[in-house]
Amino acid sequence: MHALDILGDPVRRRILEVLADGELAAGDVGRIVQAEFGISQPGVSQHLRVLRESGLATVRADGTRRLYALDPEPLAEAAQWFTPFERFWTPRLDALGTELARGRRQRRLEASAAAASHPPEQEH
Repeated sequence: MHALDILGDPVRRRILEVLADGELAAGDVGRIVQAEFGISQPGVSQHLRVLRESGLATVRADGTRRLYALDPEPLAEAAQWFTPFERFWTPRLDALGTELARGRRQRRLEASAAAASHPPEQEH
């Protein structure tokens, strides 16, 4: 199964988001996902199995706990698939960055002008 097929499921995307912060016990992943999506523990286990079998997540035993971690390599491969399409959004993101910078600059200029027109009161 292609990584993008696996990432198409919102539960699996959320699990990967949680694992992006670091290794986590299966029970902890389950509590987060169950609270957000209302699925059963066996349902969470199925999603973890798919992530593990696809190589997007790794698992290791720590006593009785199973610790899951994100494997970034398959995600990098999935990201490469998007490379030919970046031309559609990169100019727009660059333009957004320019507009945000202009807005910040304008607010600074307005704040400076307001401060200059209202000097601080002096004590008598």
